[in-house]
Amino acid sequence: MSNNNFKCKYCSHHSTITSPDQFSHWEQIVINESKHGSIGFHLYAITCPNPDCKKLTLKVLLTDAVRNQSTDWNWKAKQVHQEWQLLPESEAIVLPEYIPEPVQQDYYEACRIRDLSPKASATLARRCLQGMIRDFFGISKNRLKDEIDAIEDKVEADVFAAIDAVRNVGNIGAHMEKDINLIIDVEPNEEKLLIELIEQLVEDWYVSRKGKQDRLSKITALAKSKEDQKKNEAN
Repeated sequence: MSNNNFKCKYCSHHSTITSPDQFSHWEQIVINESKHGSIGFHLYAITCPNPDCKKLTLKVLLTDAVRNQSTDWNWKAKQVHQEWQLLPESEAIVLPEYIPEPVQQDYYEACRIRDLSPKASATLARRCLQGMIRDFFGISKNRLKDEIDAIEDKVEADVFAAIDAVRNVGNIGAHMEKDINLIIDVEPNEEKLLIELIEQLVEDWYVSRKGKQDRLSKITALAKSKEDQKKNEAN
Protein backbone atom coordinates (compact mmCIF):
# COMPACT_ATOMS: atom_id res chain seq x y z
CA MET A 1 0.00 0.00 0.00
CA SER A 2 1.46 3.33 -1.01
CA ASN A 3 2.31 6.09 1.43
CA ASN A 4 0.32 9.31 1.35
CA ASN A 5 0.29 12.66 3.06
CA PHE A 6 -2.36 13.07 5.73
CA LYS A 7 -3.68 15.89 7.90
CA CYS A 8 -5.79 14.69 10.79
CA LYS A 9 -9.18 16.41 11.05
CA TYR A 10 -9.16 15.95 14.81
CA CYS A 11 -5.72 17.28 15.81
CA SER A 12 -4.50 18.96 12.54
CA HIS A 13 -1.33 16.83 12.75
CA HIS A 14 0.53 16.42 9.44
CA SER A 15 2.07 13.01 8.76
CA THR A 16 2.90 10.44 6.11
CA ILE A 17 0.57 7.47 6.40
CA THR A 18 2.03 4.00 5.95
CA SER A 19 0.39 0.57 5.89
CA PRO A 20 0.14 0.00 9.67
CA ASP A 21 -1.99 3.14 10.05
CA GLN A 22 -4.37 2.69 7.12
CA PHE A 23 -6.78 0.23 5.58
CA SER A 24 -8.16 0.44 2.05
CA HIS A 25 -10.42 -2.16 0.49
CA TRP A 26 -12.73 -2.26 -2.53
CA GLU A 27 -15.42 -4.89 -3.04
CA GLN A 28 -17.80 -5.38 -5.96
CA ILE A 29 -21.49 -5.43 -5.03
CA VAL A 30 -22.90 -8.51 -6.77
CA ILE A 31 -26.60 -7.79 -7.42
CA ASN A 32 -28.88 -7.44 -10.40
CA GLU A 33 -27.55 -4.46 -12.30
CA SER A 34 -29.20 -1.18 -11.30
CA LYS A 35 -29.36 2.09 -13.22
CA HIS A 36 -25.89 2.80 -11.85
CA GLY A 37 -24.51 -0.23 -13.66
CA SER A 38 -21.93 -2.44 -11.98
CA ILE A 39 -20.94 -0.91 -8.66
CA GLY A 40 -18.76 -1.51 -5.63
CA PHE A 41 -17.91 -0.13 -2.19
CA HIS A 42 -14.54 1.32 -1.27
CA LEU A 43 -13.81 1.42 2.47
CA TYR A 44 -10.99 3.70 3.60
CA ALA A 45 -9.78 3.96 7.21
CA ILE A 46 -6.85 5.76 8.87
CA THR A 47 -5.70 5.87 12.45
CA CYS A 48 -3.94 9.14 13.22
CA PRO A 49 -0.30 8.29 14.03
CA ASN A 50 -0.05 11.20 16.48
CA PRO A 51 0.26 9.42 19.86
CA ASP A 52 -1.75 12.20 21.53
CA CYS A 53 -4.65 11.64 19.12
CA LYS A 54 -4.95 8.10 17.64
CA LYS A 55 -8.48 8.85 16.41
CA LEU A 56 -10.07 7.07 13.47
CA THR A 57 -10.93 8.58 10.09
CA LEU A 58 -13.41 6.43 8.18
CA LYS A 59 -14.89 7.00 4.70
CA VAL A 60 -17.00 4.88 2.34
CA LEU A 61 -17.38 5.48 -1.41
CA LEU A 62 -19.91 4.03 -3.86
CA THR A 63 -18.06 3.59 -7.16
CA ASP A 64 -18.35 2.12 -10.61
CA ALA A 65 -17.02 -1.40 -11.06
CA VAL A 66 -15.04 -2.07 -14.24
CA ARG A 67 -13.07 -5.01 -15.56
CA ASN A 68 -9.36 -4.55 -16.00
CA GLN A 69 -7.24 -6.30 -18.61
CA SER A 70 -7.03 -9.47 -16.50
CA THR A 71 -10.88 -9.58 -16.37
CA ASP A 72 -10.83 -8.95 -12.61
CA TRP A 73 -13.18 -6.31 -11.22
CA ASN A 74 -11.78 -3.05 -9.86
CA TRP A 75 -12.89 0.54 -9.48
CA LYS A 76 -12.17 3.89 -11.07
CA ALA A 77 -11.41 6.69 -8.63
CA LYS A 78 -13.07 9.26 -10.92
CA GLN A 79 -16.31 7.27 -11.13
CA VAL A 80 -17.63 7.92 -7.62
CA HIS A 81 -21.42 8.04 -7.33
CA GLN A 82 -21.55 9.03 -3.68
CA GLU A 83 -19.33 9.15 -0.62
CA TRP A 84 -20.00 9.12 3.10
CA GLN A 85 -17.68 10.64 5.69
CA LEU A 86 -18.43 8.48 8.73
CA LEU A 87 -15.69 9.49 11.19
CA PRO A 88 -15.35 12.33 11.85
CA GLU A 89 -18.89 13.12 10.73
CA SER A 90 -17.74 15.84 8.33
CA GLU A 91 -14.61 17.29 6.74
CA ALA A 92 -14.57 20.10 9.31
CA ILE A 93 -11.28 20.97 10.98
CA VAL A 94 -11.28 21.25 14.76
CA LEU A 95 -11.49 24.96 15.54
CA PRO A 96 -9.49 26.36 18.47
CA GLU A 97 -11.47 26.73 21.68
CA TYR A 98 -11.01 30.52 21.66
CA ILE A 99 -13.18 30.84 18.53
CA PRO A 100 -16.64 32.13 19.60
CA GLU A 101 -19.12 29.31 20.17
CA PRO A 102 -21.77 30.62 17.69
CA VAL A 103 -19.11 30.80 14.96
CA GLN A 104 -18.01 27.25 15.73
CA GLN A 105 -21.58 25.95 15.62
CA ASP A 106 -22.35 27.56 12.25
CA TYR A 107 -19.07 26.29 10.79
CA TYR A 108 -19.53 22.71 11.97
CA GLU A 109 -23.14 22.64 10.81
CA ALA A 110 -22.18 24.04 7.39
CA CYS A 111 -19.65 21.21 7.06
CA ARG A 112 -22.07 18.51 8.23
CA ILE A 113 -24.81 19.51 5.78
CA ARG A 114 -22.50 20.33 2.87
CA ASP A 115 -23.20 17.24 0.76
CA LEU A 116 -26.86 16.92 1.71
CA SER A 117 -27.81 20.55 0.99
CA PRO A 118 -25.21 22.82 -0.66
CA LYS A 119 -27.63 25.80 -0.45
CA ALA A 120 -28.11 25.36 3.29
CA SER A 121 -24.35 24.95 3.74
CA ALA A 122 -23.69 28.17 1.80
CA THR A 123 -26.26 30.00 3.93
CA LEU A 124 -24.62 28.79 7.14
CA ALA A 125 -21.20 29.79 5.81
CA ARG A 126 -22.66 33.25 5.19
CA ARG A 127 -23.96 33.45 8.77
CA CYS A 128 -20.64 32.15 10.09
CA LEU A 129 -18.85 34.91 8.20
CA GLN A 130 -21.19 37.53 9.66
CA GLY A 131 -20.51 36.25 13.17
CA MET A 132 -16.76 36.46 12.60
CA ILE A 133 -16.93 40.03 11.29
CA ARG A 134 -19.06 41.15 14.23
CA ASP A 135 -16.80 39.47 16.77
CA PHE A 136 -13.36 40.16 15.29
CA PHE A 137 -13.91 43.72 14.07
CA GLY A 138 -16.64 44.75 16.51
CA ILE A 139 -18.91 45.82 13.64
CA SER A 140 -22.66 45.27 13.77
CA LYS A 141 -25.06 46.72 11.21
CA ASN A 142 -28.51 45.83 9.91
CA ARG A 143 -27.24 44.14 6.76
CA LEU A 144 -24.28 41.84 6.13
CA LYS A 145 -23.42 43.89 3.04
CA ASP A 146 -23.00 47.00 5.18
CA GLU A 147 -20.81 45.08 7.64
CA ILE A 148 -18.63 43.78 4.82
CA ASP A 149 -18.33 47.25 3.28
CA ALA A 150 -17.17 48.53 6.69
CA ILE A 151 -14.10 46.26 6.67
CA GLU A 152 -13.04 46.99 3.08
CA ASP A 153 -10.12 49.13 4.28
CA LYS A 154 -9.16 46.60 6.97
CA VAL A 155 -8.44 43.58 4.74
CA GLU A 156 -6.57 42.88 1.51
CA ALA A 157 -8.47 43.54 -1.73
CA ASP A 158 -8.57 39.87 -2.77
CA VAL A 159 -9.77 38.83 0.69
CA PHE A 160 -12.51 41.48 0.56
CA ALA A 161 -13.63 40.23 -2.86
CA ALA A 162 -13.77 36.63 -1.59
CA ILE A 163 -15.72 37.66 1.53
CA ASP A 164 -18.26 39.52 -0.60
CA ALA A 165 -18.55 36.44 -2.80
CA VAL A 166 -19.56 34.37 0.25
CA ARG A 167 -22.33 36.88 0.91
CA ASN A 168 -23.55 36.69 -2.68
CA VAL A 169 -23.53 32.90 -2.89
CA GLY A 170 -25.00 32.59 0.60
CA ASN A 171 -27.85 34.83 -0.52
CA ILE A 172 -28.98 32.08 -2.89
CA GLY A 173 -29.98 29.98 0.07
CA ALA A 174 -31.07 32.83 2.31
CA HIS A 175 -33.35 34.74 -0.09
CA MET A 176 -35.65 33.72 -2.94
CA GLU A 177 -35.14 35.43 -6.27
CA LYS A 178 -37.81 37.98 -7.24
CA ASP A 179 -38.46 35.93 -10.35
CA ILE A 180 -39.43 32.54 -8.91
CA ASN A 181 -38.86 30.94 -12.32
CA LEU A 182 -35.19 31.95 -12.16
CA ILE A 183 -33.33 29.06 -10.52
CA ILE A 184 -29.81 29.82 -9.35
CA ASP A 185 -28.43 26.86 -7.49
CA VAL A 186 -25.24 26.20 -5.53
CA GLU A 187 -23.36 23.59 -7.49
CA PRO A 188 -21.47 20.69 -5.85
CA ASN A 189 -18.07 21.76 -4.50
CA GLU A 190 -18.97 25.48 -4.65
CA GLU A 191 -20.02 25.42 -1.01
CA LYS A 192 -16.68 23.72 -0.24
CA LEU A 193 -14.90 26.84 -1.49
CA LEU A 194 -16.96 28.97 0.92
CA ILE A 195 -16.11 26.69 3.84
CA GLU A 196 -12.43 26.79 2.91
CA LEU A 197 -12.55 30.60 2.99
CA ILE A 198 -14.01 30.48 6.50
CA GLU A 199 -11.13 28.19 7.52
CA GLN A 200 -8.60 30.56 5.96
CA LEU A 201 -10.09 33.56 7.77
CA VAL A 202 -10.01 31.67 11.07
CA GLU A 203 -6.31 31.08 10.48
CA ASP A 204 -5.56 34.63 9.26
CA TRP A 205 -7.61 36.43 11.90
CA TYR A 206 -8.00 34.40 15.08
CA VAL A 207 -5.04 32.01 15.02
CA SER A 208 -2.64 34.73 13.87
CA ARG A 209 -3.88 37.13 16.57
CA LYS A 210 -3.62 34.45 19.25
CA GLY A 211 -0.07 33.61 18.17
CA LYS A 212 0.89 37.29 18.32
CA GLN A 213 -0.69 37.66 21.76
CA ASP A 214 1.16 34.59 23.04
CA ARG A 215 4.49 35.83 21.72
CA LEU A 216 4.01 39.29 23.24
CA SER A 217 2.96 37.75 26.56
CA LYS A 218 6.12 35.65 26.61
CA ILE A 219 8.27 38.72 25.91
CA THR A 220 6.50 40.68 28.66
CA ALA A 221 6.90 37.77 31.08
CA LEU A 222 10.60 37.49 30.17
CA ALA A 223 11.16 41.20 30.79
CA LYS A 224 9.41 40.99 34.16
CA SER A 225 11.44 37.94 35.11
CA LYS A 226 14.69 39.76 34.31
CA GLU A 227 13.54 42.82 36.23
CA ASP A 228 12.67 40.72 39.27
CA GLN A 229 16.04 38.95 39.03
CA LYS A 230 17.84 42.29 38.93
CA LYS A 231 15.94 43.51 42.01
CA ASN A 232 16.76 40.34 43.93
CA GLU A 233 20.43 40.61 43.13
CA ALA A 234 20.47 44.25 44.25
CA ASN A 235 19.00 43.40 47.68
